[in-house]
Amino acid sequence: MAAGRRKTVRTGLAGALALALALSGCGLKSGSPMVDDVVPGSVGRGEPLRGASLTVTSKNFSENIILGQMIGLVFKAAGAEVLDRTNLPGSISAREAIVKGDADAMYEYTGTGWITYLGHAKPIPDPYAQWKAVRDADRKNGVTWLAPSTLNNTYALAISRKNNAEYHLRTLSDVAALSKKDPSAVTLCVENEFASRDDGLPGMEKAYGMSLPASSIKKMDAGIIYTQVSQSHSCLLGEVFTTDGRIKAMDLEVLVDNKHFFPNYNAAPVIHTKTFDTYPQIAALLDPVSRKLTTEVAQTLNAKVDVDGQDPHEVAKDWLIQEGFIKQR
Repeated sequence: MAAGRRKTVRTGLAGALALALALSGCGLKSGSPMVDDVVPGSVGRGEPLRGASLTVTSKNFSENIILGQMIGLVFKAAGAEVLDRTNLPGSISAREAIVKGDADAMYEYTGTGWITYLGHAKPIPDPYAQWKAVRDADRKNGVTWLAPSTLNNTYALAISRKNNAEYHLRTLSDVAALSKKDPSAVTLCVENEFASRDDGLPGMEKAYGMSLPASSIKKMDAGIIYTQVSQSHSCLLGEVFTTDGRIKAMDLEVLVDNKHFFPNYNAAPVIHTKTFDTYPQIAALLDPVSRKLTTEVAQTLNAKVDVDGQDPHEVAKDWLIQEGFIKQR
């Protein structure tokens, strides 16, 4: 699941365009109506979407499915009839659904928009500036970006709390210093893709002045990385995603990217522009939800699915009810 998720979120531009062509005639899966008996809480009062028929979509990894379910449930509580077409294969199929109007809303990531869809090689370090640039550039594609969350699903390095009791690493600059002081101490477990991407290991080493020998870098599947970092001494550090639920579950510490090398992947709702023009009240429904979505919240919700085996729809609904956004009738 996690390995597929990495390919989903980090699809390269060339591969993305090829996939778009391959999917252009496929259309969406049929989907199913949301039948939850939910009513407005702090959002959706007066049912401003009554009479609307809206389709929500998502990519096919846990976090994005959870976020897509949140949108659908908020729309449902606000009076809309909602068709659930979440869990589409790959980034591009969901993206094309929004662009073409086959779906009305989903949560997307600013880094994916800027790099994968819009074709820019260099990310913008400031999260708000990154979102604003994506929002402005994507208008021509008929896509409206709503206000972003602070949820940032980006690359990071992590270390087990147990091992870090010896090294006291806090930032990637600390890792660079350790690699110079004691080169044999820094062993790093990564996926093949991260090991070769400019926004992965090679770029990180350059940005932080590291030069890790090939013998210190071990390549493996994503799921194994978390286990190896948590339970063994073969990987002092491992490549992770900042919102992964296994970070808390396996007692890992995420190191601070103090030079802001890795791109920002803040989650924000994207709406088919014609839909938003018809129902501009969507912004008032989703903005409060986005304001509550943090990286830590995502870790907790993702763990419920990926560690505890709960259903993404129920995880989304429970959180929305807990936060008071909607109510169960």
